Amino acid sequence: MRLATLREGGRDGRLCLVSSDLARAVRARAASTLQQALDRWSELEPLLREEARALEAGRAADTFPFDPRACASPLPRAYQWADGSAYLNHVELVRRARGAEMPPSFLTDPLLYQGGSDGFLGPCDPIPLIDESFGLDFEAEVAVITDDVPMAATVEEAAAAIRLVVLVNDVSLRNLIPTELAKGFGFFQSKPASAFSPVAVTPDALGSMWDGARLHGALECTLDGRPFGRPDAGRDMQFSFPQLIAHAARTRSLAAGTIVGSGTVSNRQGGLYGSSIENGGVGYACIAELRMYETIETGAPKTPFLRAGSTVRIEMCDGEGRSVFGAIDQRVVPFRRSRA
Repeated sequence: MRLATLREGGRDGRLCLVSSDLARAVRARAASTLQQALDRWSELEPLLREEARALEAGRAADTFPFDPRACASPLPRAYQWADGSAYLNHVELVRRARGAEMPPSFLTDPLLYQGGSDGFLGPCDPIPLIDESFGLDFEAEVAVITDDVPMAATVEEAAAAIRLVVLVNDVSLRNLIPTELAKGFGFFQSKPASAFSPVAVTPDALGSMWDGARLHGALECTLDGRPFGRPDAGRDMQFSFPQLIAHAARTRSLAAGTIVGSGTVSNRQGGLYGSSIENGGVGYACIAELRMYETIETGAPKTPFLRAGSTVRIEMCDGEGRSVFGAIDQRVVPFRRSRA
C-alpha cells in the first residue's frame, strides 16, 4: 500500500492512496490524514487496504493523476523526528572532517538526535538558502514511521511497530555544525527543515527490498542533473531500524507517527575520491563525504556546497526500474522572509 498527502484541508493535508505505478491516486475515505490513520492503524489499515485494492483494480471512483508537486511530505508535521547515523562510514568521514576521532562505543551504541518535526518541506519544495557560508548540504536517507512503541521495547517489538518506509533529504548546514556540537548540547540551527518522499510505502509492498530490518536498493542521488551517488541502503548499515527504534524507546515511549531516520546512506569504498561514480564507485549521498575524500587525497576539498540554483533529486527504483517512493526533487533558492 502506498500513501501520500495532498496540500489541501489544512496543515496536515489530505490523505490519498497511490497506485503501485505511481500514476493514479484517490482521496482516502477511511482517514482524512496520515496521522489519523496511524493513530487508529489496527482499525483503519484494513479499510485503507481495501481502498488501495479498488484503486489497483480500476474500481475506485474519483481517481486523478498523481502529481508529487501537489504533495506535502507524507506527514507534513510529526510528533517526533529522531534521526540516527547508522552508516559508520559516514560517521567516520564527517568526524574526521572536523578533527574528531570515532570512539569505539560507536560500534555498539547507536547515534540518535531529535530533529525539528513541527514542519517539513514537501518533496518538491525549494530549499531556502539563508547564507551560502553556512555550508548547505543534502543528506539522502531512509526512514521508517512507527505505530506506538512502548518504553523499553525489545528489538522484536520495535520491528513489529514499523508501519511505513520513506526516503529523506535531511538538509544540513555543515559549517554551523562544529561550533554547535562544541557547545555539548547537540544540533539545532545546523538542522533546518527536512523533506520526505512524496509516497510512504508499507513494508509488505516493498517485496524483497525490505528484509524486516533494512531497505535494500540503490539510493539514486542526482546533483545539478548529474549522477552523484547510488549507495545501496542495505549495505554497511551498522544498526537496523528495529535497533534504532529500540534505542530511542529505551527510556521513553514513542507515539504513533514517530519518524526514525537511518542517517546518510554510505557504503565503504576505495579508489580515487572514495570513489565517485565517474571513477567507477557508488558515489555519495551528501556533499560532505566527497569533500572529505577530496581532503584525504588532495589535501583540500574542491566541491562546493549547495548554492542558489542547485538542484537535488533523491529516488529509489525497484529491480524493474520503477520508482518506489517517487522522487524528492528540490531546487535551492535564496531565502526571502514572507510578509505578514
